[in-house]
Amino acid sequence: MKHDLVLRVIGKLLIPYILLFALYVQFHGDFGPGGGFQAGVIFAAGIVFYALIFGLENARQVMPDRLVETMLSSGVLIYAGVGLAGLFLGGNYLDYFVLDPNPVHGQHRGIFWVEAGVAITVCGVMLKIFYMFASRGRSE
Repeated sequence: MKHDLVLRVIGKLLIPYILLFALYVQFHGDFGPGGGFQAGVIFAAGIVFYALIFGLENARQVMPDRLVETMLSSGVLIYAGVGLAGLFLGGNYLDYFVLDPNPVHGQHRGIFWVEAGVAITVCGVMLKIFYMFASRGRSE
């Protein structure tokens, strides 16, 4: 597919909107369907689409293996960090109300960071799985 001009042009037009839609799903998750898991999968799908059109090597330049592996652990650390912050501030694990003097603001802040951690981890896992399957049988 590297030499298909129409597909490359359409891909260059669509991929930014796919990634933007992933951000929309991430930030709209508080008010409707969506959230971290869906946003992570959509973002990873945009990168997979890029890899299918422009090649695995180019995708690994955009999202290197080191970054993907960092995403795997950093998302979990963000999620766990929000829970531990609740413990250290005198609440229960993942008790968002203690994250801010105004409980409503604390709730929104906690949900935002938990969903961000989920999105980062899910995107990293999906990309790692794709990279592993796509490079199977190739010598690196």
